[in-house]
Amino acid sequence: MPSTYKIPESVLVVIYTPALDVLLIKRADAPDFWQSVTGSKDAPGETFEQTAVREVLEETGIDCGPGTPLAAHLHDWRLENVYDIYPRWQHRYASGVTRNTEHLFGLQVPHATPVRLSPREHTAYQWLPYRQAAATCFSPSNAEACLLLSSLADTKALA
Repeated sequence: MPSTYKIPESVLVVIYTPALDVLLIKRADAPDFWQSVTGSKDAPGETFEQTAVREVLEETGIDCGPGTPLAAHLHDWRLENVYDIYPRWQHRYASGVTRNTEHLFGLQVPHATPVRLSPREHTAYQWLPYRQAAATCFSPSNAEACLLLSSLADTKALA
């Protein structure tokens, strides 16, 4: 059992290009699970934006933190999903915790942005048109976020 349980508050960050191609990463602990960047808060006081910046960097090597060129392209979509925690990951949470609140962000990056995976967490990545990405995601909330991309994205070209 973990000595520190996960906080049931997380982020989902849809990383996309101006052409609305979406970055999906393949989980190391679930071989056919493709997803966007996700992750829980490290501490109760960590903001959702701080969590998003940290998880994007940890999982993809893409830095969108304050003062970076991509900082202005991380957008809080002001949407949340509340869902049952998958049974296979229930042991990561304290006893009695069965639901997670997921906060959605979008991050627009230039075409051909390099990706550096954390091999402990992910084994492969791919860029897919947003509709195809939605069809590939294992999580229904992730698929829905990909489909929302066309209406929520900042589709202006990056400088």
